[in-house]
Amino acid sequence: MDVQFHRTAAGNHRHLQRKDTRAAMRRAFSLFIKSRQAPEASAASAQELDVQKVHWECCGQQFEKKMDIHKHAAKEHMPEVLQQTEAVLELLVQQNSKLTANHNFGENKSASLELSGTKEEFDVCAWLPDTSHVTFDELTCEAGEVLLYYCYCAIEEPRMICTWQTALCRQLHLTGKVRIGTEGINGTIGGCKTATELYIQAMISHPLFQNMSKEDFKRSAGGVNCFADLRVGVFKEIVPMGVDPEKVSYKDAGTHLTPEEFHMKVEALSQDLEIDKKTILLDCRNFYESKIGNFQHSLAPNIRKFSYFPDYVDRNLEFFRGKQILMYCTGGIRCERGSAYLRSKGVCKEVYQLKGGIHKYLEQFPSGFYKGKLFVFDDRYTIPASNGIISECSYCGIRWDQYRLCSTSYCCQLVLSCLRCREKGLVACCLICQEKGKSASESHSGVPVKEECDCTEKRMKIPVEHI
Repeated sequence: MDVQFHRTAAGNHRHLQRKDTRAAMRRAFSLFIKSRQAPEASAASAQELDVQKVHWECCGQQFEKKMDIHKHAAKEHMPEVLQQTEAVLELLVQQNSKLTANHNFGENKSASLELSGTKEEFDVCAWLPDTSHVTFDELTCEAGEVLLYYCYCAIEEPRMICTWQTALCRQLHLTGKVRIGTEGINGTIGGCKTATELYIQAMISHPLFQNMSKEDFKRSAGGVNCFADLRVGVFKEIVPMGVDPEKVSYKDAGTHLTPEEFHMKVEALSQDLEIDKKTILLDCRNFYESKIGNFQHSLAPNIRKFSYFPDYVDRNLEFFRGKQILMYCTGGIRCERGSAYLRSKGVCKEVYQLKGGIHKYLEQFPSGFYKGKLFVFDDRYTIPASNGIISECSYCGIRWDQYRLCSTSYCCQLVLSCLRCREKGLVACCLICQEKGKSASESHSGVPVKEECDCTEKRMKIPVEHI
């Protein structure tokens, strides 16, 4: 009985896949044609269309007959249609797989028909931008920018948003990383400025992200080469703190301060000793980030990952008790839940956070209280912040702030090694790693990759601050 059932299930699944592919192709083609319909016609009501002549515009041409725009699309734009087809098909397969697991083939058929129809909530491709006015070269040039953004909001179908984001980034030839969850979206993507502008417009036009504005996207010089590839996925947390979002929510975050307000508080902190005793300027980032750049007078916990932050707070509750906390991070997202976690302990007098993070602060105060470079999680490692260099070469001690990955296969640590030391072969994170790397090279034996080397493991994982 079970064997027969699974054979039937497999047959039905293949049939549905073929059917879904055809439905997805039809839907994608239809959406492409619709996107080329003249704006005034697109906005017209059904009654108005009876008396209004409809036409389509694409590639600098105007088409009066539907047959002509269909022929043009089939001849010139099938790669785009196929790309959109993948997005629709992926969603269909995901939903059909869920229904097949429940042995409910009747609902499978219903889902396929529903998704190949016109319901807006299932229309992934409806939120892809019109790129008919943009050339291929304008979307694929090397010079461009990197966008950093996040949006906390309720997302009931994160996989649908994942499918849309994948299709959107592929259409615009963007690379980067996008994390999606039921609590929102967090992304950093790189590409040409034409592509990033279209991406921003697509984001703020989507109903789920209507509270976002262009100001919520932090820009920096870069491009598609800043990332090795495109990674879009669904996660429990859009920033990995290691605490269930249902237990500690972004909704309970600290008070947001604009860059101007934050600047004034840091200025007061540097001038008044009494305020200094009652206030902690807390860096929520990892030690290798704060090492090359930070706010003056800040406390930078010596932690390697943000997922260590909750334990750090728990071990230092007495240190934070009764204090006013000013928190900051790169773009603001870690402070959202980091401040919520700190507030949940009920020990702090007040908890504030820098809205938009260091990125937005530097836009308004390039010569303010932040000194050094700003670390970023892509192949650039750092972007300019202020003229000063606050870090040193790990080997000779001269001023240096350019990171590179450890040269050995033992770890994934970042190394501050100046040009002169690199020429001497000092390119590992420490002497221990350097010697092990030489031994492995001489023996030609394979070595398993470790996340942390011996020198890193000696560091206290969760530091304790002195009261």
